[in-house]
Amino acid sequence: MSLTGKQKRFLRSQAHHLQPIFQIGKGGVNDAMNKQIGEALEKRELIKVSLLQNTDEIAEDAAKQIAQALQCEIVQVIGRVLVLYKASSKEKYQRFTQQLKLL
Repeated sequence: MSLTGKQKRFLRSQAHHLQPIFQIGKGGVNDAMNKQIGEALEKRELIKVSLLQNTDEIAEDAAKQIAQALQCEIVQVIGRVLVLYKASSKEKYQRFTQQLKLL
Protein backbone atom coordinates (compact mmCIF):
# COMPACT_ATOMS: atom_id res chain seq x y z
CA MET A 1 0.00 0.00 0.00
CA SER A 2 1.51 3.28 -1.08
CA LEU A 3 0.54 6.34 0.91
CA THR A 4 -0.77 9.49 -0.73
CA GLY A 5 0.46 12.94 0.22
CA LYS A 6 -2.63 13.63 2.34
CA GLN A 7 -2.21 10.34 4.18
CA LYS A 8 1.46 11.02 4.89
CA ARG A 9 0.62 14.52 6.12
CA PHE A 10 -2.03 13.07 8.47
CA LEU A 11 0.42 10.46 9.81
CA ARG A 12 3.13 13.10 10.30
CA SER A 13 0.69 15.19 12.35
CA GLN A 14 -0.19 12.16 14.49
CA ALA A 15 3.48 11.20 14.94
CA HIS A 16 4.47 14.69 16.07
CA HIS A 17 3.45 13.93 19.65
CA LEU A 18 5.04 10.47 19.78
CA GLN A 19 8.36 9.73 21.45
CA PRO A 20 10.84 7.36 19.76
CA ILE A 21 10.39 3.86 21.18
CA PHE A 22 13.45 2.29 19.54
CA GLN A 23 17.04 3.45 19.26
CA ILE A 24 19.49 2.23 16.65
CA GLY A 25 22.98 2.21 18.09
CA LYS A 26 26.43 0.92 17.24
CA GLY A 27 25.08 -2.51 16.22
CA GLY A 28 22.93 -1.00 13.49
CA VAL A 29 19.76 -2.60 12.15
CA ASN A 30 19.66 -6.36 12.76
CA ASP A 31 17.13 -9.20 12.69
CA ALA A 32 16.29 -8.95 16.40
CA MET A 33 15.58 -5.23 16.09
CA ASN A 34 13.48 -5.80 12.96
CA LYS A 35 11.42 -8.39 14.85
CA GLN A 36 10.79 -6.01 17.76
CA ILE A 37 9.93 -3.12 15.44
CA GLY A 38 7.54 -5.42 13.54
CA GLU A 39 5.77 -6.38 16.77
CA ALA A 40 5.48 -2.72 17.80
CA LEU A 41 4.09 -1.77 14.38
CA GLU A 42 1.49 -4.53 14.67
CA LYS A 43 0.21 -3.06 17.95
CA ARG A 44 0.71 0.67 17.37
CA GLU A 45 0.73 1.05 13.54
CA LEU A 46 2.75 4.27 13.80
CA ILE A 47 6.12 4.50 15.58
CA LYS A 48 9.21 6.64 15.80
CA VAL A 49 12.74 5.22 15.75
CA SER A 50 15.80 7.31 16.57
CA LEU A 51 19.41 6.79 15.55
CA LEU A 52 22.02 7.39 18.21
CA GLN A 53 25.07 9.51 17.45
CA ASN A 54 27.45 6.55 17.76
CA THR A 55 25.82 4.57 14.94
CA ASP A 56 27.43 4.22 11.53
CA GLU A 57 24.01 3.95 9.87
CA ILE A 58 22.62 6.74 7.71
CA ALA A 59 19.00 7.52 8.59
CA GLU A 60 17.64 7.08 5.05
CA ASP A 61 19.47 3.77 4.59
CA ALA A 62 18.27 2.45 7.95
CA ALA A 63 14.68 3.42 7.08
CA LYS A 64 14.91 1.63 3.72
CA GLN A 65 16.35 -1.50 5.38
CA ILE A 66 13.55 -1.63 7.94
CA ALA A 67 10.85 -0.86 5.36
CA GLN A 68 12.12 -3.58 3.04
CA ALA A 69 12.39 -6.18 5.82
CA LEU A 70 8.96 -5.45 7.34
CA GLN A 71 7.00 -4.23 4.28
CA CYS A 72 6.15 -1.01 6.11
CA GLU A 73 5.88 2.56 4.86
CA ILE A 74 8.40 5.31 5.56
CA VAL A 75 6.31 8.32 6.55
CA GLN A 76 9.18 10.68 7.31
CA VAL A 77 12.91 10.79 7.91
CA ILE A 78 13.98 13.96 9.64
CA GLY A 79 17.45 14.25 11.07
CA ARG A 80 18.08 11.05 13.01
CA VAL A 81 14.41 10.19 13.57
CA LEU A 82 12.38 7.79 11.41
CA VAL A 83 8.60 7.65 11.36
CA LEU A 84 7.26 4.27 10.20
CA TYR A 85 3.73 3.06 9.49
CA LYS A 86 2.28 -0.37 8.84
CA ALA A 87 -1.41 -1.27 8.93
CA SER A 88 -2.20 -3.76 11.67
CA SER A 89 -3.68 -7.11 10.68
CA LYS A 90 -5.87 -7.09 13.81
CA GLU A 91 -8.91 -4.85 13.71
CA LYS A 92 -8.70 -3.83 17.37
CA TYR A 93 -5.29 -2.22 16.74
CA GLN A 94 -6.31 -0.40 13.54
CA ARG A 95 -6.38 3.07 15.02
CA PHE A 96 -4.89 4.92 12.05
CA THR A 97 -5.84 2.57 9.20
CA GLN A 98 -9.54 3.35 9.48
CA GLN A 99 -8.86 7.10 9.48
CA LEU A 100 -6.53 6.81 6.47
CA LYS A 101 -9.25 5.16 4.41
CA LEU A 102 -11.36 8.29 4.79
CA LEU A 103 -8.64 10.55 3.30
